[in-house]
Amino acid sequence: MWASRDSLLVTESPLPPDGLRKNRASGRITVIQDELFSPGRSKAQRYASLVVGLSGFWALFRHEIITTVCGPLPGALGLFLRSKLYPYLLGRVGRNVVFGQNVLLRHPHKIRIGDDVVVDDHCCLDAKGEDNQGITIGSGVFIGRNTIISCKNGDIEIGDRANIGFNCEIFSGGRVRLGKNTLVAAFTYLVGGDHLHDRTDLPVLDQGRVALGIEVDDNVWLGAHVVVSDGARVGRDSIIGAGAVVRGEIPPFKIAAGVPAQVIRDRREDV
Repeated sequence: MWASRDSLLVTESPLPPDGLRKNRASGRITVIQDELFSPGRSKAQRYASLVVGLSGFWALFRHEIITTVCGPLPGALGLFLRSKLYPYLLGRVGRNVVFGQNVLLRHPHKIRIGDDVVVDDHCCLDAKGEDNQGITIGSGVFIGRNTIISCKNGDIEIGDRANIGFNCEIFSGGRVRLGKNTLVAAFTYLVGGDHLHDRTDLPVLDQGRVALGIEVDDNVWLGAHVVVSDGARVGRDSIIGAGAVVRGEIPPFKIAAGVPAQVIRDRREDV
């Protein structure tokens, strides 16, 4: 099963533990409607919690001024202003980092970026969470247009020189690691979280969540439309064919394809 795109924060589960849940991370997922319309807080407080992640008027004001002024600005002027002003929002930014037009930042103080990184137009970097470390992006990374990198109280680590195509999504409710020199083709989805669904008296939305994490090792190539499920491990120098669904473990240097992905040969046999 795949993690819901409209879920936000993990809180303590109201469901009684049983033998299954003792071996799985549990928690109730707060859907975005509950987060946006929960009583007891002003609209500004709810917005700041969802987007900024820091309390206080100055944090909200700074975020709004910088993103409103230079976020949608096209052309060279927009690139220049974002390169100079976005570092005031982010946790750490290296040299020669390029932010495209309309890059969306959430909880940006928990986003760390190395040198020589390109974040293309209309990407979303969402480090949302109450006690997570957020997003760490190495040096020499390219993130293609419309790609979403999204934490729900989880952590995401992207190694040096990773190349992520357009319209991809990396989701983490626990920990997701994409290794160095990885090549991720368009429309690929790394699903670092899942919903429990063992109860039939409750909607899946109201049950707990498991987040086992994902590990994609160095030099891996994920083909277009690949789905890497929660708990999967992909060994170094492996290739996953287009449209495959990865569950479990793919050993190093293997070529795998299919639904679910199965090893079809060892790359070292071609040498």
